[in-house]
Order: sequence, then structure tokens, then C-alpha cells
Amino acid sequence: METLREATLRKLRRFSELRGKPVAAGEFWDVVAITAADEKQELAYKQQLSEKLRRKELPLGVQYHVFPDPAGTKIGNGGSTLCSLQCLESLYGDEWNSFKVLLIHSGGYSQRLPNASALGKIFTALPLGEPIYQMLELKLAMYVDFPSHMKPGVLVTCADDIELYSVGDCQYIAFDQPGFTALAHPSSLAVGTTHGVFVLHSASSLQHGDLEYRQCHRFLHKPTIENMHQFNAVQRQGSFAQQDFPGGDTACLPLHTEYVYTDSLFYMDHKSAKKLLDFYKSVDQLNCEIDAYGDFLQALGPGATAEYTRNTSHVTKEDSQLLDMRQKIFHLLKGTPLNVVVLNNSRFYHIGTTQEYLLHFTSDSTLRSELGLQSIAFSVSPSVPESSNETACIIHSILDSGCCVAPGSVVEYSRLGPEVSIGENCIVSSSVLANTAVPAYSFVCSLSVRTNGLLEYSTMVFSVQDNLKGSVKTLEDIKALQFFGVCFLSCLDIWNLKATEKLFSGSKRNLSLWTARIFPVCPSLISKEVRLVLLLLCSVGPSARKHPRICALLYSQTLCS
Repeated sequence: METLREATLRKLRRFSELRGKPVAAGEFWDVVAITAADEKQELAYKQQLSEKLRRKELPLGVQYHVFPDPAGTKIGNGGSTLCSLQCLESLYGDEWNSFKVLLIHSGGYSQRLPNASALGKIFTALPLGEPIYQMLELKLAMYVDFPSHMKPGVLVTCADDIELYSVGDCQYIAFDQPGFTALAHPSSLAVGTTHGVFVLHSASSLQHGDLEYRQCHRFLHKPTIENMHQFNAVQRQGSFAQQDFPGGDTACLPLHTEYVYTDSLFYMDHKSAKKLLDFYKSVDQLNCEIDAYGDFLQALGPGATAEYTRNTSHVTKEDSQLLDMRQKIFHLLKGTPLNVVVLNNSRFYHIGTTQEYLLHFTSDSTLRSELGLQSIAFSVSPSVPESSNETACIIHSILDSGCCVAPGSVVEYSRLGPEVSIGENCIVSSSVLANTAVPAYSFVCSLSVRTNGLLEYSTMVFSVQDNLKGSVKTLEDIKALQFFGVCFLSCLDIWNLKATEKLFSGSKRNLSLWTARIFPVCPSLISKEVRLVLLLLCSVGPSARKHPRICALLYSQTLCS
């Protein structure tokens, strides 16, 4: 752990030296591109990048871009990769042949971590730095050594994960081989079932070091433990195997324990990127979700077969075009080498859900130690209470001395006045509260919205354990949805609201908590409206009481939004 912490702090210091200063040629990325789900998200991301550059929080002399997905069918991060390559060529022509590009997938609405929905996952605040780092700055810091040891090409990563690693003093990670190059992290077999797993060629007789360069025979995407054994992906020796904590964390396993090498980011050289771009140009229109990991990497290596193209067990939405597109991509990339940089002293963290977010920011997590996360970051706040293994976390907020935040909760971008009580395991984001008690396990987030040309505000409340991505197809099925652990149909009855199609926005064949129109739109962001919304939670909690008049008002205000 100590070597990881030292290596991480060195990268943070190096990035800090580059912030707000022009970078020399070859010292940093030529292009940093962020994907967005649509044009509205693109605008929001561009505004944030512009402000960061104005405040000199990012290195200068770099081209920062936001590339939105085309309107229509969701195309997945693989489709976003293809679209981004086309955007690069449109902007730079043949000049992009010589570019070192960092492509960060941040499109989507972050329904599993809804406080990241409005600003985007790549702009998630971290309890680190002054002013605070967001995921973008952390990504740039952790990859600060890559560009100087990289040939022209594209490094592909996601916005909601963190890779920490340490290599020897005279070693560095090089992305200079033809084809694709991926990072690999030792993980337990259980972690391997939810990640990509590398089947590596046999290692040399040399002992394991922190850094190894290996060739991949084939890549397995979210395999079963049985398949890991069947395809010889399981390692059985060495001291570098790791197991997972809740939330995707890792820790060292005893000697001779079974483990696998799992994926995180990957690089493709310019020739491979150009091959994918030419393929994308030949497709009239992409009408299915392509996964950059499952559909690109599974086609690589000498042991790759087309069998995976027919496996839809991990596909969120089956489409008639999917099988055909997968097979075309397989034949396009077949024979392309997959190089693997094995990082035996590394950890991979995912922060894409409310549970992972709370775990890593408030619990006795190894990430807190390795990254130096703080309990109070860039805030005005009294000291926060701690339990034996949890603390509260305050990010970019102002808290009155008379308020109380229980251990295990996170407050970000908020102002808490006197007599505010936040229960345990809560997330409070972008809210103004006074004289209010927030029940344990609550999610509270206030947003600005534009309705009929007017700037107004709305506060949404859920349980941090609610499944906002879960949906049903008919009104008769909404009893399967749960709000704070209570049948949603029962909640509507308590709130004196009727289950009609008008209650839901968007597609009437995709009804969910995410699209339920149960929160009022108010002219100002003041505590009175927030307390009104919190009654939704209180009315279905352990001491539930009906509030028909209030909820009828909520309903009428919502329908007018």
C-alpha cells in the first residue's frame, strides 16, 4: 500500500506542476476528448471545460473536445468510440495521424449515481485538492506519465473508474506496440465475472515484477468461473493475486491462491484506430449498442473465435443488427495483436454507484489512504463525526456549526444551516437545507431546470438503495418498482397520486422511478421546498403518515412543469 501511495502522490505532484501552464510538445496529450450522450450534455460539458481552462485548472496548449453521440438509438461506448474517431478526422484531417489522444467515455445519465447525472460522471467531485479535483483532473494526473512513452494512437478509458499502480524506479508503461495494448490487474475470480479477463501466453521463467509485458491469447468478457478455468485464464502462483472488497476494491491474496488478470483501460495504435474508422464510414447507420471492451477486445489475439458474437447475456438491449455488427467487427479485427501490460502492484476502483461512492469516500477504504482522500475538502465545516470505521465526507460545502452529519454520509456542493440533521449513509448534493432532518439512507439532490424559458429548481429524493434503472412496460406492472423499499404503487396511494401515463415522462413503454414526475418545480432553491419534498420519504418510512394535501400540491406543480 505504501508504494502505491508514494507513486500516486508523485503523479499528483507532477500534474499539479502542469496545471495552468502551456505544455511542451510530447509532454502531454495532444487531444483530450470526452464523449457525451447528446447535444445538451455536450453543451454542459463544454461549459465546464471552459471554466476549468479559465481558472487554469487544466494544462494549457491541449485540445479539449466533447463529442456527442448522434441522435437516435443508443450506440454504447463502442459506438461512441467510432463516432469520436470520425469527429477527430473531421476536425483535423490527416493531422490526427500524429496525435496522442485520450478518449474518456462519460456519456450517459448516471442513474446508478444520480448526483453525477447533471454534471456528468467525469465531473464528479472528489474529496481531494484545493480547489477540489474532479474525476477529469484525477484521470489526467494518474495518466500523466503515459504520453511521453506512447506512439500516436488513442487511449480509451471510462469516467467512473480509478487505476492506481506502482512500477520500479527505472520502469515505465509504454504504449508503443502495433495493435491494441491493455492494462491488466490481478483480481479474484469473483471480480473477474464482472470484468474482462485476459488469457495470457505462458510467462517466462523470470520471477514476477511490478511490471510485465505479455501477449494475450484471447480475451474473455465477464466470463463465468467455469470458463476462466476452461480457457486457462486462472493463475495459481506468485504473491500478486488480489481479492475484492465491496465496491470493486482489491487487496493482496495469500501465496498460491487462484486469481485472474482483469482489464481497465486500453490503447490502440493509429493503424488500428484508422481501420475502425474506415469500417464506421462504411456502415450506413449504427442502430445497436456496441461495447468497446466486449466487442473490440474479444476479437483480438490468436485464440479469438466468433462464438462471443452470439452471446447476448450481458447485452442491455438485444437488436436485430447486433449480431451482424459483431461479426463484422470480429472479422475486421481478427488477427490484430492484444498486448498486455501486467501491473502486479496495482488496484482498480469503480465509483459508479451510490454504494461504491459512499464506501470509498466515507469508509475505512484503502482508496482513502492510497489517494489521500479527505473528510473535509475545500469546505467551511465543523469537524465531522467518526465511528470505528466510518466518517462523514464534506466536499465544496458550507456547514453551520449547529448542523450534524452522521458518519457514512457525503455532502457536496451544499449549504446546511442550523438544526440540520443528516442521517447515516446519505448523499446530499447541491442543496440548501435549514431546520431539516434527512432520514438515513436518503439521496437528496437539487437541480436547476429551464421550464418555458424560466429558470426554476427541483429537488429529487430517493433511497441510496433504489434501482433507478429498473423499468416496467405497463402501468399494471409498476407495483414491481420500489421507492425507499416500498412498493411504488403503494407510495402513489399514500401520496394521493394516480398511476396514469401522464405521471411518467419519456417513453410510455419504459416506466421507472427515473421518469416518474413526482417532484415539484419551484421558483427558488430554498429549504421550504426541500422539506416539502422530504415529506415524500417520511410518508413511506417507518413512522409513515399520509400527507394528501401536500402530495396533491406536489402532483399539480409537477404536471405544470
